Amino acid sequence: MLIIGIDPGISGAICFFEDGQVKEIIDMPTMSEGKKNKRQINGPQIYNEISIRINKFIKKDIIVVIEQVSAMPGQGVTSMFNFGQSFGVLKGVCSAMQLSMYFVRPAKWKKYFGLIKTEKDASRTKVIEIFPYISSQLSRKKDSNKADSILIASFFYNTYKKAE
Repeated sequence: MLIIGIDPGISGAICFFEDGQVKEIIDMPTMSEGKKNKRQINGPQIYNEISIRINKFIKKDIIVVIEQVSAMPGQGVTSMFNFGQSFGVLKGVCSAMQLSMYFVRPAKWKKYFGLIKTEKDASRTKVIEIFPYISSQLSRKKDSNKADSILIASFFYNTYKKAE
């Protein structure tokens, strides 16, 4: 089974997780838009990135797990609209690809890994602890979004296997 863990948003990431192992991790594909060249996620590129990695699987053996985001206190209206738009693009791409999707709230996967009320960078430390072979790809502080996508996929893998 291939689990695709997604931390949505402009600076998010996509993790390809198979049999309890991180196979690959990529930054969220983005593009510039409009007169101000504001970044937004690139739906066609996300489609391409997922397509080239799933060709050896049958669709019923692929599960996409997306962090279920919602409005957060203190965030501006424009940034929340853009974040919601990114979430919608991801749902649309996965729906068009006919991939099964599950959504997990941040509090749920963070509680599972003991990351409630910790710094953003704590997820990076946790991933390096669990999957030391991936540490070279998480060397920068901004790689915490990659770490989040790995933990989202790992959370689903660990809890799904227990449910079987």
